[in-house]
Parts: sequence; structure tokens; C-alpha cells
Amino acid sequence: MLVRILLGVLPNATMAASMTQQVPSRPRIGVPWRTSAEEAAGQRAKIDKYLHAVERAGAEAVLLSLASTPDSLKREALSLDAFVLTGSPADVDPAHYGAKRHAAAADADAARERTDFALLEHALVTGKPVLAICYGIQSLNVFLGGTLVQDIPTELDTKICHSPEEDELPDGTETPDAIHGANFGIGRVFTLSGAAQVEVNSWHHQSVLEPGQGLRITARAPDGVVEAVEWTENSNWVVGVQWHPERMPEDALAQSLFSDLVAAARSVRAE
Repeated sequence: MLVRILLGVLPNATMAASMTQQVPSRPRIGVPWRTSAEEAAGQRAKIDKYLHAVERAGAEAVLLSLASTPDSLKREALSLDAFVLTGSPADVDPAHYGAKRHAAAADADAARERTDFALLEHALVTGKPVLAICYGIQSLNVFLGGTLVQDIPTELDTKICHSPEEDELPDGTETPDAIHGANFGIGRVFTLSGAAQVEVNSWHHQSVLEPGQGLRITARAPDGVVEAVEWTENSNWVVGVQWHPERMPEDALAQSLFSDLVAAARSVRAE
């Protein structure tokens, strides 16, 4: 009789509740808008690439407003398990690292900076994973006291193209990303790639110069431009990449970066 009850006579609602308790919910990953202007205009074409990459990797992507008050952002961050810091056409204000603004530098986006810095402070204190992409790696580095190359074409003697000259082709379509090699040193990205060198896409004119406190450079382009940094102060999953894995949905390393982030977020959620 007891076996029969356990196998099938429990009320449906009780069985459903039991099954729900056994199935962990997806981790929730916060993704800030790229810029205040794009958020105000509702321009989702580029931010959606990040959201889709997070969803494909098995997590719930939560789009974060750059207009949130500090208290509102803190409350939202508490409910999240990890963060993706996105790319942006803005440049981090060089005043943060004690430098004068280069003539070729783009305007800063103060709301984006405030959001990134608040999320990073929360993530590093609570041990939540962070994947920082393009502008995101630069924001991460500056937050931790590092500095940036403000304009690669004029400051570095390189023949490698790190960014197309135009955003659009004559027919109005988006310009293809620049492509170049990246050489990996020992670290998480090397482990995920399974190779010492891979081809990555590229769309940036700034890059990490001196790494911030707790960051180690783990990848460079052949001309020495920093392509990846990783957190070394503790076991927290914090990775910054200068390329755009969200724009490479079929690429094995891009998939692995998001999948590994989600796995780390799931572990944090379980704890």
C-alpha cells in the first residue's frame, strides 16, 4: 500500500511541487544596456546579441537599465547570480585613471560607468561571476586601478586591424568584424579554447595597458594588444575578453565562454 501511494496516488499538486523542488531554476545573469542613448531609443539590435548568447547557454538574461537609481540597482544586483558587461561605442573617462583625454577618444557614458562600477563592486564582494566584453574589459580594468591605451591606431605601431574603419557598408549593412589571431597564456580562456592560438573577431580602438589590481593578462594579439585578462585574487570567475563572443554564435570558444559563465553562476546560485 505504501509503495502504491509513493508511485502514483499522491495528489497531482503535491507531485508537481515535489518535482519543482528537484529541478533547479536557471541562473539569472544581469546585462546592462550598452549606452544610455540606445536604451532611451529602444535600439535593441546589438544588446540582443548578448541576451541571446546568455539564453543559449542556459541562463535567464536580465536587461539592466542605466537609469536605475543606486538603491534600485543594488536591490536588483542582489537577485542576480552573475553579470555580463557589454561592449559600447563609448570610452571610459580617462580621468578615472589619471590621464588626459586623447583627441580620438569617444565621449564617456557616465550612466554606463556608474552601472558597471556598481555591478563590479557587488560581484567582487559577493563572489559572483563576471564576463566582461570589449568595453566591459576596459571598464573592469579601470575599476581595479588599471589604465588603457586610448587609441590603438595612433598610439601603437601595428599593422593589425583591430576595428573596421566604417560602421556600415555602402548598402547600409553592418561592416564585418575585423579578424586576427590571439595568443593564449595559461589560464581559464586557454583551457576553454584547448589551443594556444585562435582567431578572434575585433571591433575596438582602446585596450588594456597596465592591468588592474588582481588581474592577470592571459591573451594578447600578435602585436601585443591585450585580448584577455583574468581575476587572480580568489576563486571567483571573472574573465575579460577584448573580442566579441556574442557576435560569434557558431564559434566553439565563444560558446564555451558563455557556457562556463553560466555553470559558474549555477554554482553560486546553488550555494
